[in-house]
Amino acid sequence: MTHSTRIPGRNSLLDNPMLDPWAGPYGGVPPFDRIAVGHLQPALEAGMAEQLEEIAAIASNPAPATFANTIAAMERTGRLLDRVNAVYGVYTSTLNDTTVQAIEREMAPRLAAFSDQITQNAALFARIASVYATREQAGLTSEQQRLTWLYYTDFVRAGAQLDAFTKQRLSAINQRLATLFTQFSQNILGDEDGQALILKDIGDLDGLPESVRTGAAVEAEHRGHPGCWAISNTRSSVEPFLTFSSRRDLRDQVWRSFVHRGDNNDARDNKALVTEILSLRAERARLLGFATHAHWRLDNQMAKTPERALELMLALWSPATARVREEVADMQALADLAGHALEIEPWDYRFYAEHVRKQKFDLDAAEVKPYLQLEKLRESLFFVAHDLFGLRFSPVDPGQVPVCHPDVRVWEVQDGTGKHVGLWYFDPYARAGKVSGAWMSEYRRQHRFDGDSTPIVSNNANFVPGRPGEPALVSWEDATTLFHEFGHALHGLLSNVNYPSLSGTSVPRDFVEFPSQLLEHWLATPEVLARYALHFETGEPIPSALVAKIERARNFNQGFGTVEYLASALIDMKLHLEGSNSIDPGIFERETLASLAMPREIVMRHRTPQFNHVFSGDGYSAGYYSYLWADTLTADAWEAFTEGRGPWDRDVAARLKEQVFTRGNTQDPLTAYRAFRGKDPGVAALMRKRGFPA
Repeated sequence: MTHSTRIPGRNSLLDNPMLDPWAGPYGGVPPFDRIAVGHLQPALEAGMAEQLEEIAAIASNPAPATFANTIAAMERTGRLLDRVNAVYGVYTSTLNDTTVQAIEREMAPRLAAFSDQITQNAALFARIASVYATREQAGLTSEQQRLTWLYYTDFVRAGAQLDAFTKQRLSAINQRLATLFTQFSQNILGDEDGQALILKDIGDLDGLPESVRTGAAVEAEHRGHPGCWAISNTRSSVEPFLTFSSRRDLRDQVWRSFVHRGDNNDARDNKALVTEILSLRAERARLLGFATHAHWRLDNQMAKTPERALELMLALWSPATARVREEVADMQALADLAGHALEIEPWDYRFYAEHVRKQKFDLDAAEVKPYLQLEKLRESLFFVAHDLFGLRFSPVDPGQVPVCHPDVRVWEVQDGTGKHVGLWYFDPYARAGKVSGAWMSEYRRQHRFDGDSTPIVSNNANFVPGRPGEPALVSWEDATTLFHEFGHALHGLLSNVNYPSLSGTSVPRDFVEFPSQLLEHWLATPEVLARYALHFETGEPIPSALVAKIERARNFNQGFGTVEYLASALIDMKLHLEGSNSIDPGIFERETLASLAMPREIVMRHRTPQFNHVFSGDGYSAGYYSYLWADTLTADAWEAFTEGRGPWDRDVAARLKEQVFTRGNTQDPLTAYRAFRGKDPGVAALMRKRGFPA
């Protein structure tokens, strides 16, 4: 049956394909070929209305509350809205033009209010609380008990136990925050899409390898400057330029544009938004009974308290900054030897670090990049997934599964018996309206509730395409990111649970990065490099001598990488520990970094006015530490392989799959980790991984 809905502002009814169950092969797929921007808002409105009706039926059920008629019934609600949100998320993250942005600004607070209508429904919460109180005596399975616990704690954390007046204030805060989050992210997107350095003179390209020049030429063509070169204001363009350009004046210019996104005292400046977001988060935490937003956010994470997260971060801060001093001394000595009358500045760090790497390890990043073809790396992901977990990836006929953009391709995933597992979508290239960075999305989650639901996942990135007919080449860092995000995809694809709310990557934030960070290790294995790191012109595999150099330089520049990340994570946590104190983000950032003795030659990886992880939503707020927390697991887990028969140890991989990748949130993550590793993780393996003294 096809739904019809009235488009606001129009007099006629319009069939809306977003309201239909997904049809077609593989259990149904998103109908991107039939969707237009005008369908988005009506579909969201219809999805919210339908779920509220479903919720009302559960809340008003006169029968005593049971798992079946309350918790399981909740799992059946919102199926339409789930489908709509999957498509809506694709538009807001990868096709975010001015029309989509207008819809996003209108719908963000309405979606927040809708969520509060559910969690603040007193009759509904009473039923959930009743099931929760009797969960251990009701004969529920461990997974059903976990799901009941999750619903109860999520509702409590969202204010279900508050009085009516406080609930009203809480909802107003959530709606205002949703508006601010949207404005913040759209400001950053505007600074990234709207700013680029256009180079017109061949001398402006001094030092840049051919692959970077090619990408800059393609970008200039896209921006309407044929015959020129463009360095866009995104990480994928900026970092290679800062690494290789011998034009210090242009490095300075590109660096300043990038680090001042959201901080230009103009219409897109985010500092005032940050101040208001922090204030509202602090007020919300107090209403919910927590000392600060950080305490609220970590209460249900592995770390449990901000103090434990800070302890881990500060344990690495001193050895990391000590390593930075060594790195800067090496760079300064090289600059002095070359007769460069300068003091190392932040826009110099990557450039001189690259020269030090050449000097110390005879390793040139430009020498490695010709072997890192994006398509070959994609093939290597499939090789790893098959060898470790028995998965096979087969390309889907482009006419069989519609996509949202011509860049997107789709693969079917099967297990070793040929059984369908799910679909993997790949959207690799940068374009206007696409959020910068790389991420994984789930269009549909795996579950076995009311029939099998197979997962549909997507990996998204912002790689610079090659010229027509030429492969896209990526840096070693970008190749690592590709493996990282594919780890998230495997976490979603391998999920094997009964209930959608417990599926795949629906785990605590400081555990979700563990599978993804662990998968990064397989990039550097000889088996992957020998087979897939092939020179784009000659087809020759990467020389073993070059692989040996990469391995010897594994911990090179680890001070920079650790401090750049930790500075952002510490600022995030400390901002959210300030409670009700009014924050000027610029002053706070400067003073806090000074108190930490932040090396002057480095800036935060994400400065506060552009910190999308933290200020375009609540997801990573007071949670950016989670990459480091998960890396303690990652370092220890990798040693489970190296202590055994190596990276391809099938027994260790089988335990990893069974105890981590398939389990979703059906058990406490530390329990899952212990089942895999046989012990708790410690910081020692992390120190060894980063080359710091234990």
